[in-house]
Amino acid sequence: MGDRPAILVIACGALAHEIVALRRINAWPHMAVQCLPAELHNRPEKIAAAVRDKIAANRGKFASMFVAYADCGTGGQLDAVLEHEGIERIPGAHCYEFFAGSQAFAALSDAEPGTFYLTDFLLRHFDRLILRGLGIDRHPELMPLYFGNYTRLVYLAQLEQPGMEEAGRQAARRLGLEYEYRVTGYGDLQGSLQAASEGVVFWQN
Repeated sequence: MGDRPAILVIACGALAHEIVALRRINAWPHMAVQCLPAELHNRPEKIAAAVRDKIAANRGKFASMFVAYADCGTGGQLDAVLEHEGIERIPGAHCYEFFAGSQAFAALSDAEPGTFYLTDFLLRHFDRLILRGLGIDRHPELMPLYFGNYTRLVYLAQLEQPGMEEAGRQAARRLGLEYEYRVTGYGDLQGSLQAASEGVVFWQN
């Protein structure tokens, strides 16, 4: 392999900032990162095929691959691809679970099933991914269709950043939801990438 990265992390674009930060903090120069578009958040039925294509494009170039997605609404389709390829992913149903931690997320869900979650990335791109991405900016009448069953917005913050908590409050007001703020840090993302970086997960050609 020479000086080339030994492991490729195929990641959701919504996790790029956090993964790059963890790579720097933990000194993982042997880790390369390639991201798929964050807009796939709104089209989960396309995630499995996009990940499969990314794996195929990099086959033979790395000793190991790891997928930085949870199931993310694919209904098991992503797991079917990864089982066939012999590649692991982050445990959990979605990024909200692995950022908050499984037990904490379960408690949040049990306390209020009608909860809409935002991460740092989704809040920074709220207008683009939520309002414009779902067409609500052009068709406000869609708001009840998408958010009529929600009662609360929980902002799961990876970092405490100036202005972001207030931005979360504003997002909740725009959606007509109650607001809750929680600082999660990197959650289970840290441990999953640590395990992958240590060569626990390998892809064989």
